[in-house]
Amino acid sequence: MRKRRVVKIISVVLAVAVGIPLVALAGLLVWDGGIDTGPRRELLPGVQIDLRTAQTARGPIEYDMYGTTGPVVLSVHPGLGGADQGRLFASWLQQDGFRLLSPSRPGFLGTPLTSGRTNEEQADLLAALLDELGIDRVGVLAVSAGSPVAYTFAARHPDRVWALVSIGGVSKQLPPGEPSSSLRRTFLNTVVQKLTRLTKMLSFETIVSSTLDETSTFDEEQRSARLSSIMNTPRVRTFFEAMFETTFPYEQRWPGTDNDTAQARRGAPPLDQIKAPTLVIHGRQDGDVPFEDGRNAAARIPGARHHWMDNEDHLGFWLSPHAAQPQTVARTFLHQHAPRM
Repeated sequence: MRKRRVVKIISVVLAVAVGIPLVALAGLLVWDGGIDTGPRRELLPGVQIDLRTAQTARGPIEYDMYGTTGPVVLSVHPGLGGADQGRLFASWLQQDGFRLLSPSRPGFLGTPLTSGRTNEEQADLLAALLDELGIDRVGVLAVSAGSPVAYTFAARHPDRVWALVSIGGVSKQLPPGEPSSSLRRTFLNTVVQKLTRLTKMLSFETIVSSTLDETSTFDEEQRSARLSSIMNTPRVRTFFEAMFETTFPYEQRWPGTDNDTAQARRGAPPLDQIKAPTLVIHGRQDGDVPFEDGRNAAARIPGARHHWMDNEDHLGFWLSPHAAQPQTVARTFLHQHAPRM
């Protein structure tokens, strides 16, 4: 996920802010937002994290490891994420005999940006984490703005990757743009994230609706149907709420998100150098990362397979009523290439 997803929500919550009296606004500034940042917490029923920090040769990196036996799948989270979101987005693999390694990339949660700004530095940091944990090879599950780092990791460390799955991944260079101002970041870190959480408490449907506006190119009928599906399917609604929680607090996730944008403008990942078996999954109606990014990756990575999700958006792999289909495709691919333990 990229910064653009937040912009729509900001416009909605600003409308809420206009009607807040000064006394209430002052109270809002004092309120901590009810954000749970505990390193050991439950994300979903049966999905818990236990965040730790490894001191590697490339710098400190925070991570969560689920499971004690089986091949390791490295979950590379998107923007506005962290180890918690990486763990959440890989939770559909929890019962498949894999260990799930979910690090916070530099600039997210407990991993400082100094541990690696460029895609190359972050790829080498991931290799150093594997060295520190005594892990030889991994399957890689990458999402959205995390995919350029995963692609670079696979290209720079081909002996460490037994398979790669990218979901809604960025693969093309972004055009130049204006960097985020420090004033904008300060505003996001104080007022807007609290207003966003307040909006969620008052009208969760507003948050879901504004998210769909940013993550899809659905027409009104499709959007209404997906909104209804999320709101009225308890399992999916719970997942969305957990995903929402793993974007806070902004101040612990925005440096990495800003950096992702800077790196995407710097250049495209070395797709043609990837040797690992690769599966590219992308929704044809992705409104966050254009479908062309998926097609570009599938065309340029030697021997890559692809699975296009018809009538699906950026988050359809997890939130769609038909999510079981692409998940089965990805699960089968990973099992086919996983080393025998």
